[in-house]
Amino acid sequence: MSAVQLPAKMHAIGINRTGDFDVIEKLELPVPENAPGNVLVKVHYGGVNFIDTYFRKGLYPISSFPQPLGTEAAGEIVALPTDDKILGDEEYKLRGFAVGKKVAVYGLGAFAEYVSVPWAKAYVLPEGLSTRTAAAGLTQGATALTFVTEAYNVQKGDIILVHTVAGGLGLLFAQLIKARGATVIGTTSTPEKAAIAKEAGADHVILYTKEDTVQRVLELTNGEGVHAIFDGVGKDTFEADFKMIRRKGTIVSVGNASGAVPPFPPLKLVEKNVRLLRPTLANYVYTPEEGRRYSTELFKLIANGDLKIRIHQEYPFTAEGVQQAQQDLTGGKTVGKLIVEVSPEA
Repeated sequence: MSAVQLPAKMHAIGINRTGDFDVIEKLELPVPENAPGNVLVKVHYGGVNFIDTYFRKGLYPISSFPQPLGTEAAGEIVALPTDDKILGDEEYKLRGFAVGKKVAVYGLGAFAEYVSVPWAKAYVLPEGLSTRTAAAGLTQGATALTFVTEAYNVQKGDIILVHTVAGGLGLLFAQLIKARGATVIGTTSTPEKAAIAKEAGADHVILYTKEDTVQRVLELTNGEGVHAIFDGVGKDTFEADFKMIRRKGTIVSVGNASGAVPPFPPLKLVEKNVRLLRPTLANYVYTPEEGRRYSTELFKLIANGDLKIRIHQEYPFTAEGVQQAQQDLTGGKTVGKLIVEVSPEA
């Protein structure tokens, strides 16, 4: 199939300056020119992530304005790379790109009708996997999969603590950890969220709003603590993590929903010979081969029903819709993934 005819202009949701939720606006921009090493994708759905709020607030740098928000999307390829060197690359050929193929992509500017991304950041979907599910599953799914494999390689018999286990990422951690034969202890805020987490595989769920998390974890582990902690909360839970981790355990700092962890002396690790990591997905899928390998494994798990993607809510492709999505995400009341409906599949 040849490249499709493209409009000159497109709509996007983004910002002209950094600030609070109200800086998010609808933009009219030129359709991106596809760089020689990129694929151009007509976006169906975008995935909402905490990193979107970091860009909006100015915590992460933006090179120029206006800037469409969003870093995760899925849709249909409308143009391919033109660089002969890339077209002859064996890893590129393994992706199976073609105009009309459905892909999930990772790259800033995803809340737009079209987005151009380097080919290595585009992943072809298997038959039967919708772009709606892929947009909801790519970033969090790949994060959970790489972290339980490389940040701490979860083994059968391990006991693992997952903070905010009923969130989009937490539910995926619970499923993957349970599938490896480990025991999952999770924290959440309400009985309703606890029930959902247990459906996803959590063995024990602690209501941090009513229970002493440290005390309960130590009770559940006979005073030894857990083998590893996946902590997306950050500042508010960091000190307690050291009370709940066992000797030679691993703390994986996944995110900073409550704020960044403050500086601390490395001597803090000495008491229990604790390993502490603050990894990022990008460095686990840095090479094209890593990206292909993990995305293939992830999409197979989703397509087979072994990893269930829970979508909390779908938001309209408007400034108000994306504002509300960010407010809901940061408000701690969501269960599962938030997505934006840009131009759904026919």
